[in-house]
Amino acid sequence: MSSVHPGQDLARQQQQAQMLDERVAVLDRLMADASEAARLDYATKLDLSWIRHDSALEGVVYEITDLLRAMKGEAPTDAAAVPVYDEIRQNKTAIDTVRTLSARKKLKIDLDVLKDVYVCLAPDEVEGKKPPAYRKDIPVHRLYFHDIDAPDKIIPRLRQFVQWLNDDEVRETTHPVRLAAKAHFQLLHIYPFPKHSGKLARLVMNLILLSHGYPPAVIHATERQRYYDALKASDNALAGVVREALVSSLESAIRFFEQAPPPPPPPKPVSAKKASPRKAPKA
Repeated sequence: MSSVHPGQDLARQQQQAQMLDERVAVLDRLMADASEAARLDYATKLDLSWIRHDSALEGVVYEITDLLRAMKGEAPTDAAAVPVYDEIRQNKTAIDTVRTLSARKKLKIDLDVLKDVYVCLAPDEVEGKKPPAYRKDIPVHRLYFHDIDAPDKIIPRLRQFVQWLNDDEVRETTHPVRLAAKAHFQLLHIYPFPKHSGKLARLVMNLILLSHGYPPAVIHATERQRYYDALKASDNALAGVVREALVSSLESAIRFFEQAPPPPPPPKPVSAKKASPRKAPKA
């Protein structure tokens, strides 16, 4: 039994939240003062890391060269790598979609948002104008080993999920980091789609974080087993993994901008020379 008093635990959580918000403010100032080139370089490196580690959690390891070529729109050197390049680009499209959604003033994560993000990851799952189909069985061969809902429970559970996630009281009383982790946990236990449900859950988690001004929490590939164990344990366990991933992403970004070259000084204004009075021609 834990000897930590509930009041002490709440105080610790509030202190952690305050420290996190202070570091976010530091990052915001550094990014505002950085050059456009530094911001673009950071965005590219962030997306590379995001796609690489998120895919590694699914057991798929990409080579850096493939990631770079695919994200630049270049063709693979080997025709067999076409599906790999397609997956990388689809992941990038999903990330860009999440960023666009996070900029909405009044973001509501409903079933349409979930489907829109999923379609970015799995465009081949959509036939014509029909929405993507939900999972119809319990997959035998899958990476995750936590309990997932039966297929006939998916639709009612998703409706409960979006209702909970958009409840005003939930949003007002739950810190965004904890809300993001709980949403991630619930969505992965629903496991709505036949594939990419893990990626979808983490994208929704980061959609919540981005919409509240936080950087994305990129869970490192080295934390893979701990991440799986947390999914089998509780949303509190997963919240710990997510918070550490967010802190790591935040500190990495701060170090990047602290070491980035400063923007060039603005050009000095050119002072106009005072025109000399024009002499009248001699008679």
